[in-house]
Amino acid sequence: MRGARAAKREKVTYRTRTPSAKKFARQLRQKSTSEEKDLWRLLRDRRFVDFKFRRQYPCGIYFLDFYCVEAKLEVELDGGGHGFPDQRAQDEVRNRFLASKGIKVLRFWNHQMRGELSAIRFEIWHELMVRTGRTDQIAGFLPKPVTPHPDPLPSEGRGDKRRLSN
Repeated sequence: MRGARAAKREKVTYRTRTPSAKKFARQLRQKSTSEEKDLWRLLRDRRFVDFKFRRQYPCGIYFLDFYCVEAKLEVELDGGGHGFPDQRAQDEVRNRFLASKGIKVLRFWNHQMRGELSAIRFEIWHELMVRTGRTDQIAGFLPKPVTPHPDPLPSEGRGDKRRLSN
């Protein structure tokens, strides 16, 4: 019981947001694409391996689509506009800023949510395990080392050279 009381006395820091930032984040959540809504259903309420994700989380001048504080992992869903050079350059600046804060960004295209959901789920799960040091849980999914074939092909090929010259 004494440890529980000590834990309650620890200093808790709360993030502060301006009223305009709160309003903007709320608007972003209300204008979510169908793909973002689908991903949120998967990630919300600690449904994804008991990791807490936040939606439209403020970080500097940016709002992160889906952010896990514990793993410092952001998941972004991008529409077609992110394929244009100007937007790609802006995304790269944003990625560098987030990397400077220790945040890893996983980017997926909206269309991948419709056809590659299991691959997206695996990639998010894998990155969560890596970033939280749970590599023992992914050991079975890591590539196996390549072993040489016990009977390699001869270096000069197969067949009789004399037969080929006739």
